[in-house]
Amino acid sequence: MRRVQSGSPWEESFGFARAVAAGDRVSVGGTTSFKGTVLYGEGDPYEQTKVAFGNALEALKEFGLGIESVIRTRMYLSHVRDVDEAGRAHKELFDSVRPCTTLLVVEGFVDPRILVEVELEAFRGA
Repeated sequence: MRRVQSGSPWEESFGFARAVAAGDRVSVGGTTSFKGTVLYGEGDPYEQTKVAFGNALEALKEFGLGIESVIRTRMYLSHVRDVDEAGRAHKELFDSVRPCTTLLVVEGFVDPRILVEVELEAFRGA
């Protein structure tokens, strides 16, 4: 088993890794559009979705994997009004890969400026 950290302050205080590879699977945990202390796409669910998935895909690179390895995505939104914009960003990124996906509307996130949080799973087998 191998773990990758992203430098998020919550990883240390909550005791988790950004991504974990176990066997032929890699799971990337909840990822937002923060890069360091800067939130990208504030107020824009489309941009936050693209940046958040970009951050999650960066974690996959640590295992030598790319977008073609993604088999599942999850999107958590704080507002139902943002479903279409998050879906549009997802389609632009994953249309050629077509992972299974789940989209949920939740009450909120640890920072009220966050509109979208994503997760993904990848397969690294034969």
